[in-house]
Amino acid sequence: MRNDSIESLLLRHYGDEAPTPAGLETRLVASVRREAAELREQERVAARLGEQRISRRAAVRLVAIGTAGLSVVSMGLESLQSLEAGLMGQDITQPAYP
Repeated sequence: MRNDSIESLLLRHYGDEAPTPAGLETRLVASVRREAAELREQERVAARLGEQRISRRAAVRLVAIGTAGLSVVSMGLESLQSLEAGLMGQDITQPAYP
């Protein structure tokens, strides 16, 4: 897709004699300002997070929560596999010594 300007898109769609939609420039300026404000806010949050120190206790807590979440997902996947195998009528038991 080409990155055409608003003017060329309007000309292509409406032709040379078509009037410019009412308030188009005002809406475009407001949209650009809103996007710029959102971008500044995201940059401010990213800078604050980059500067913010984290304690060892908080780091260990985050790692523990992440690990617990991964183990729950793993257990859920194993349960789904055994359920699927049971529904398909396959023997999912494995001998202790191959």
